[in-house]
Amino acid sequence: MAKKIKAKFIFEMLGKPPEYLKESLENHIKSLENDDIKIITYKVHEPKLLLDEKEEVKGLYTTFAEVELEIENINLVFAIVIRMLPSHVEIIDPDDVYLKNFDLSAILNDLAIKLHKYDEVAKILMMERDNFARQLNAIHNNIIKNVKAEEINNQGTENKKGAKEENAGIDAKSHQIKKKKEKK
Repeated sequence: MAKKIKAKFIFEMLGKPPEYLKESLENHIKSLENDDIKIITYKVHEPKLLLDEKEEVKGLYTTFAEVELEIENINLVFAIVIRMLPSHVEIIDPDDVYLKNFDLSAILNDLAIKLHKYDEVAKILMMERDNFARQLNAIHNNIIKNVKAEEINNQGTENKKGAKEENAGIDAKSHQIKKKKEKK
């Protein structure tokens, strides 16, 4: 039987409220334990309010947990890293780890599957972003066209009003001229 692997992991979480955050992280850790993975120790740290670079409150909390595990084989170590995304991993024991060709292939295939899923999500998000940008540009262009059309309509109305007033003035003058001619 191969020697078991002892490893330390650090898992981080961000969210709110702080009570829920701490509880969620504890549940995340407890979900690790099974026949092939034994939790030796773990400590969940108290959530702290997240601050930005200007030391202003962001409204979110952050916490982390240090977890020491005893794991049956190296494949499970990689599975934890790929599926649970710890922020730090440290192999404590043994000093040397040997991989069989088959085990390495399995690990690399799991990694490739995970990367393909992330790539798919990234591509979908980029397509949606581009679609939203096109829609926003169409709305923007429509608004500009409508504003310009309104301005043209308003100018046309003003021109019509001016033309009517001008025509009314001309009509009044020609009416006065006619009256003068008739008197003569």
